[in-house]
Amino acid sequence: MIYVYFAIYILVINLIGYLTMYIDKKKAKEKKYRISEKFFFLTSLFGGSIGVYIGMYKFRHKTKHLAFTVGIPLLIITNIAIIIYLIYSDILVNIFMN
Repeated sequence: MIYVYFAIYILVINLIGYLTMYIDKKKAKEKKYRISEKFFFLTSLFGGSIGVYIGMYKFRHKTKHLAFTVGIPLLIITNIAIIIYLIYSDILVNIFMN
């Protein structure tokens, strides 16, 4: 059951990353107040890197920023490594069962 909750969390955080890319691109076109780059990197750090990455290229947003074109893929690799570690070490089970 814990893995189901974890999977839901990963889906939701990636959806947030994807949608915020869309919202920020829309705000950029309208010259309105923007979402901070820090928010995108924090969302990516906490598991939403794939959503941010897909949003970047779907909406052609932040694709000329080196920090995004290099940083987000590195965070994807980091997220995948952490997820594999958490699953195979049973840390998630131990955290929520004790």
